[in-house]
Amino acid sequence: MLSKRIISCLDVRNGKLAKSVKFVDTRDIGDPVAQAQKYYRDGLDELVFYDITASSDQRGIMIDVVRRVAEQVFIPFSVGGGLRTVDDCALVLLAGAEKINVNSAAVKNPQLIADASYAFGAQAVVLSMDVLRVTPTIEIPSGYEIVINGGRSAMGLDAVQWAKRGEELGAGELVINSIDADGTKQGYELQLTRLIAEAVSIPVIASGGGGTPEHIFDVLTEGKADAALVASMLHYAEYSVAQIKAYLQGRGIKIRMA
Repeated sequence: MLSKRIISCLDVRNGKLAKSVKFVDTRDIGDPVAQAQKYYRDGLDELVFYDITASSDQRGIMIDVVRRVAEQVFIPFSVGGGLRTVDDCALVLLAGAEKINVNSAAVKNPQLIADASYAFGAQAVVLSMDVLRVTPTIEIPSGYEIVINGGRSAMGLDAVQWAKRGEELGAGELVINSIDADGTKQGYELQLTRLIAEAVSIPVIASGGGGTPEHIFDVLTEGKADAALVASMLHYAEYSVAQIKAYLQGRGIKIRMA
């Protein structure tokens, strides 16, 4: 059995570390480079960097911030936000990232997933999905809809169907961002995570809602996630990486200890 992973998300806006609740009320809370360095020293397994306004602003990613983070950490590091072409993805990898993270652009142009997977390998391609709970319909039978552009544009696309399509196109991993749970610290969206984990054979990373180590345990077990992405818990120093991992290990979760 593979070890479960603890991943932190660095949402970056205008070069500053930011945090939102349900994708709104976004506030600047610090320096992403300093935080990345701290989490690396504390034993974090991976980092995810999102330039959260690159897509909505129709601009490229802030490559200088990516490069500065990559210089400070020596754990897997994935980057997303404003990646629209294979060339965009190549720039991020050349700046030091191990993985590229596609979201809005992949919904608009699914071929981007296939092209990036062919160019860099599936292990370097992460499909990130921003998901909103809705009333089930014929078009959205799961009751979970894909939303793009930082939660601004609903697409009428079923999240489970999109996850399966992403795997078929060559994504090597999925990040499931629950807009309903984002920043609430009330627990992950277990039903959404489990539905997708059971529908695909690639690793699934749960994102949105983590507030306590118990929430992480729940999503790794009941939610069947391969990894949990945490933000507020670490950003506001409510828990350390070591505390989270010790709790999970104590409850029988296979986890890499520092």
